[in-house]
Amino acid sequence: MVKAQDWDTHPFDHVVVINNAWRVRDDWTHLVHPSDFPKDRMPQAIAVNQTVIQASDYVPLQNNYGGFVYAGGTMAFTASYWALAALKPSLIAVLGCDMVYPNTTNTHFYGTGTADPLRDDKTLRSLEAKSARLMIKAAEQHCTMVNLSTNESRLVFPRATLNSLGATNRTDVDLTMVRQAKMLEEKTAYYVPSGKYWKVEDSFDTDIIDEIDALWLRSIQPS
Repeated sequence: MVKAQDWDTHPFDHVVVINNAWRVRDDWTHLVHPSDFPKDRMPQAIAVNQTVIQASDYVPLQNNYGGFVYAGGTMAFTASYWALAALKPSLIAVLGCDMVYPNTTNTHFYGTGTADPLRDDKTLRSLEAKSARLMIKAAEQHCTMVNLSTNESRLVFPRATLNSLGATNRTDVDLTMVRQAKMLEEKTAYYVPSGKYWKVEDSFDTDIIDEIDALWLRSIQPS
């Protein structure tokens, strides 16, 4: 995501950064971080047009989208759901959230291999499915999700560039699959109001989560 340092200008109303990414550009508007983010990694100064978003801000909003179990417990997904609810955007363009972690190349702030999103987490069995769900939830709010990265990605969003945001290819959606996915989520009711799903993770059936993920994946058909 350091490619964003080369942007002289950009077309965005808001620049939402996650964790340490506030270091990339000084024109960020919202910093989203988890409750265990070290205080010594926070920016020393916050401008009047900048806002820090904490768990108490994003947990209730993500719960409105079904909670963390179905949405996926990564800050990339969390920040996106928060933005959908709080900013009501017409487009969210993602950069540096591809969730591909090489074991040999130092590409992330925590180095190489065994990155946090690759931990043993029942909500992250299919990052592709979680991104499909996010894209569909956004579309229901008339918001387009695109990926500005040119690298390998686990996200299923259409690719875009700063100059092609208005000409992004649409993704056809199978509404029957969407309805089935939503019905199974409601029937299963893996809902943790606190957002701390990992404390009750043993009560989740991975077969059911996989079935829900499969429905979300089947609901998208690239055109």
